[in-house]
Amino acid sequence: MNVTTSIWIATVGVILGLLLFDLLTSTRKAHDVSFREATFWSIFYIAVAIIFGAWVWSDFGAQFGKEYFAAYIVEKSLSVDNLFVFLIILTNFAVPSIYHQRVLMVGIVLALVMRAIFIAIGAAALNAFAFTFVIFGAILLWTGVKLFQHWDEDPDPTENPIVKFVQRKFPFTNEYHGGKIFIKENGKRIATPLLLVMIAIGATDLLFALDSIPATFGVTQETFLVFAANAFALLGLRALYFLIKNLVNKLIYLSLGLAVILIFIGGKLILVWAHKEWESVPKISTNVSLAVIGLILVVSTVASLIKSKRDPSARAHAGRMSDPKKEKKKEKKN
Repeated sequence: MNVTTSIWIATVGVILGLLLFDLLTSTRKAHDVSFREATFWSIFYIAVAIIFGAWVWSDFGAQFGKEYFAAYIVEKSLSVDNLFVFLIILTNFAVPSIYHQRVLMVGIVLALVMRAIFIAIGAAALNAFAFTFVIFGAILLWTGVKLFQHWDEDPDPTENPIVKFVQRKFPFTNEYHGGKIFIKENGKRIATPLLLVMIAIGATDLLFALDSIPATFGVTQETFLVFAANAFALLGLRALYFLIKNLVNKLIYLSLGLAVILIFIGGKLILVWAHKEWESVPKISTNVSLAVIGLILVVSTVASLIKSKRDPSARAHAGRMSDPKKEKKKEKKN
């Protein structure tokens, strides 16, 4: 795929322009986001992503068009798991609803920056060492297995090492002070809980980038498509949060489905490396990848809705990477 510098500049310019437009319009004034507003922005960002994909398909061919859409679907589905954790963070820290979208916007900006860095590192590593495919595959297999084991649990954002470190090092107020991150109290500058929330969101973004970037590279090795798919999926994340936050608890088996997708893509990455070493080893095509990922998402969603209807008390969980009981034992030993 021959992507010129001018195309890169234009694409980054469009993404930054959309981000700036979002900051200056919908998130400039703190307010509760209505279902109508969330629906409009969700449709808008999905439409932008589809138009971009249609352009890729038209200018670079069907194969790269399919790879882009596969990467976008993977990233969008993993983003829903992000929303689970964001919802847990905003609830645990009792963030006033009018500031939810401001916090989410900060999270999206941080996610874009961190993922751009990870994509650059990942692309350089893949070009320099073919064995990077195995490393990425192993990361996804490990993450998928752990998520499969703990799919019906939720992470505790207050237990995050970065959050704990910041709490120990800096003084915080007990209450929110509007949308302020810092206030002056008795001549001293003190942080509000809003700073802690943003740090928790940023730390979550970092963890999700560690598996979402290898997952996207699992369906396309084109750096341009990986970057674009991540960016367009993230731009619509804020609106998607407000659109499905009341429905997200009904997606009971989604984290289980995402675990299976991560395991599948992890295996696919290892096969990519094996095919480079031994041509007799088969590769999984983009069409098969799209079909498998789509089938898993449909099955997990339908099964979730059936379970939710049969058992109204059942609720979805974000899933976690570790056993909370083992973590507590480690803390006691230390």
